[in-house]
Amino acid sequence: MCADQSGRRLVSLGFTNQTVHEGQHICYLFNDDAERQDVICRFMESGLSANERVIYVVDTMTPEKLGDKLEALGVDLRTYGEALTLADSNAIYCPSGKFDRRAMIDRVRDEYLQSVDGGFAGARGASEMSWYLEDGCVEEASLMEYEAELNGLLEYYPMTLCCQYDTRLFDGNIIMNMLAIHPVIIVKGQLVKNPCYLGPERFLTEYRARFAG
Repeated sequence: MCADQSGRRLVSLGFTNQTVHEGQHICYLFNDDAERQDVICRFMESGLSANERVIYVVDTMTPEKLGDKLEALGVDLRTYGEALTLADSNAIYCPSGKFDRRAMIDRVRDEYLQSVDGGFAGARGASEMSWYLEDGCVEEASLMEYEAELNGLLEYYPMTLCCQYDTRLFDGNIIMNMLAIHPVIIVKGQLVKNPCYLGPERFLTEYRARFAG
C-alpha cells in the first residue's frame, strides 16, 4: 500500500485487481447471492490483510451465523481478533428503535478515528441495507440525507464503505436514488465510475424539490 500526494493510501478492494484511494463510497446493487458472497468476502479479507479494521453490518442473518459462514469460506476469524467486527444492523442503525442520521454520521467518523488511533492502517465497512425495509425504523428522506452526507464525511475521514442493496427487495425509486448518491458502483465484480452520480448537493436539492409545496 502507498499514499498519494493528498495523503490517502491506495488500497486493494480484493474483488478486483484495481487499487483505489481509501475513502470510497461504494454502492453494490446485486441480485445474485453467490456473487455478492464472493465479492464481500474478498472485500473484507483484503482489508484485514492490509491491517485495516473491518466492520460488517448484517441483517440477513445473525452475526453468529455470518461468522460460521465466513469460517466455512476459509476466513479464520480467530486470526483477526478485534480487527473484525460483525454487527447486527438494528444495533448499529436503529439502537433506539429509530434511525438517527446525525448520530450515524458521528458513528462513522468515530469508527474511523478509533481505528487509526488504535494502530490500524485504516478502516472499511460493508453494510446490508435491507433493514431499511422494516416498518417504522427510518423515513426515506432520512436515509437519503444520510447516504448523501457520507460523501462529504469520507473526504475527511476516509473509511472505505460498501452499501449493499438487494434489487429484488428495493423498488426502482430507491435504486435510482442510490445511483445518484454513490460515486462508484460494483458491476459484475468490478468497481466502475457511476455515470448516474449527481453529487450530494445537487442530489439533495433535486430530491427535496420533489416534495416542496
